[in-house]
Amino acid sequence: MIPITKPFLSEEEARAASSAVLSGWVTQGPKVKEFEDAFARYVGAEHACAVSNCTAALHMALLAVGVQPGDVVVTVSHSFIATANAVRHCCAEPIFIDIDPSTYNMDPGALERFLAEECEARGNALYYRKTDSLAGEGSPFCHFFGPGGRGPGSAGRVAAVLAVHQMGMPCDMERIKGIAERFNVRVIEDAACAIGSEISFDGGKSWEKIGRPHGGVACFSFHPRKVITTGEGGMITTRDPGLDAKFRLLRHHGMTVSDAARHSADSVIFEEYAMTAFNYRMTDIQAAIGIEQLKKIDGITDERRRLAEEYNKALGQLDGFVIPVDREYTRTNRQSYPLMIEGCSGVEQVSFMQKLLDNGITTRRGIMNAHQEPPYSDIGWRLEASERARDAVVLLPLYNGLRKDEQDHVIKTVKEWGRKRGRQ
Repeated sequence: MIPITKPFLSEEEARAASSAVLSGWVTQGPKVKEFEDAFARYVGAEHACAVSNCTAALHMALLAVGVQPGDVVVTVSHSFIATANAVRHCCAEPIFIDIDPSTYNMDPGALERFLAEECEARGNALYYRKTDSLAGEGSPFCHFFGPGGRGPGSAGRVAAVLAVHQMGMPCDMERIKGIAERFNVRVIEDAACAIGSEISFDGGKSWEKIGRPHGGVACFSFHPRKVITTGEGGMITTRDPGLDAKFRLLRHHGMTVSDAARHSADSVIFEEYAMTAFNYRMTDIQAAIGIEQLKKIDGITDERRRLAEEYNKALGQLDGFVIPVDREYTRTNRQSYPLMIEGCSGVEQVSFMQKLLDNGITTRRGIMNAHQEPPYSDIGWRLEASERARDAVVLLPLYNGLRKDEQDHVIKTVKEWGRKRGRQ
């Protein structure tokens, strides 16, 4: 069976994990610091803070930029549900903007229309006008609008834009950032899939890594489906030393003295707990693996881009299929390979996936939409491009170590299905 993906791990990672275990320091410690420093250098960030996973990173980022109970955060539904859930973890509510179907990312035009037409200024802040429409069964807004609630005047502040670099494909940060700044709204990047991706702000003359960051904060995942992995794990990058200091308190119970500082002190130190916070720490075992993975990232992304280009050359001329392409401002790490079937119905998507499965090929359907899942579906969102992308896209196998004969088999099977459906 050809899997949809698999992590690229070897003896170097095994030895690094073993060394961390044998060192006696297995929780957050010197290896975490080493990984943070290496990651910051790689993406060009001033600060990097390692955490337990990307959901934790998103939660902390939202809290640190000031998202409060009753606020709204503008984001996309077309993302793993953790993007929306992180907003609700702050007792806030996501506002879903549709995607540009050619990029699978937030449509900047839709963002601008929402902020200009559906929000209003009150004092120094921007407020969504229709907050009562968000009080669904699972929403924290039910506490504002239900019996004894505080009413619409206290809810709906637009606290942030949460832009997702979906499948590692950078979104149009130049436009999104410019629009958000015009409305005085902070930008956070959900870069869960985007380690190794690059973006240009001068038409391709120069390139910068995703994670520099280009909004105020960028959040990464090291889940096994990502380009590099630590098993589980995440990272938050920022230029702002004040935000970085908040992240370090939030991830470690609000503790003012780290374990490493206390361990190395030559006099007695008593820590304080400055805020109500969380246990969102990365372990030294995970960080040791991450250090080795990061050393390989250029080769990993080169190989994934080569494999994606092989798919593009073989499938790009087929009628009825749409391949993923970089824009003039993007260099994608090819974390996934989405193949869109034009005019596809749900039945046809399943037929395509079953054809590949019957031939020993694992696939996944297009990226999920949070608004079509039970926690968010009662709000009544209508997002045409997002819904079409979920139901018309199939993700093909793409990973380091995918052999030529395996990729050729995938391509041959796709073409066979296409011929039978009159798509070639």
